[in-house]
Amino acid sequence: MALITVSGLSVGYDSNVIANDIDFEVNKGDYLAVVGENGSGKSTLMKTLLGLQHPLKGKVTLGDGLKKNEIGYLPQQTLVQKDFPASVREIVLSGCQSRAGLRPFYNAAEKKLAQENMERMNVEGFAGKCYRQLSGGQQQRVLLARALCASRSLLLLDEPVSGLDPKATADMYDAIKRLNDEGVTIIMISHDVSAALRFATHILHMRNTPVFMTKDEYKNSDLGKCYLSVG
Repeated sequence: MALITVSGLSVGYDSNVIANDIDFEVNKGDYLAVVGENGSGKSTLMKTLLGLQHPLKGKVTLGDGLKKNEIGYLPQQTLVQKDFPASVREIVLSGCQSRAGLRPFYNAAEKKLAQENMERMNVEGFAGKCYRQLSGGQQQRVLLARALCASRSLLLLDEPVSGLDPKATADMYDAIKRLNDEGVTIIMISHDVSAALRFATHILHMRNTPVFMTKDEYKNSDLGKCYLSVG
């Protein structure tokens, strides 16, 4: 059964439709790259998948027992977030908030999960450091560890390599691919079509009427060839 099924979806703000008739499925183990020009509705779609924004039309159906609060999310970083005065351990642990519910503290299992995910993302050595003292690449790996505390099955990543240098970008892509190889389902917004085609299993190309294809279908399509030639 699909983790997410999107049917006849229109996304936008108020009555302003950005993208129409979006149809796709994401199954366990998929790696979906969402590509397209600025303003094509990529981030709006992601917020709609998360339930942070209501669809203008159509529906998003979660399957296989998945709940909205069990989806890990790595949003685009803002300058305020980059300068957040908290320790790495505190940032990662905050990903367990949906598990903690109304409890005013984290239990031993949640602390263990945070430690495991810090080790998984190779940031355990920074656990006591202030988040804002880290490099951009280190901060993104911390946020990925945080997202993993919210979900071990599905991660939504909004431009996870934005603003990173080439080495940090490559490291981040490798970390995401390792998670996918371990069975974590990935939905990632990317401006880099070439990188998306190296790692993804499926492509959703956002435009007025988005197109959903497997990676090979996209590579061989006129649309894919056009964007690859530009890149």
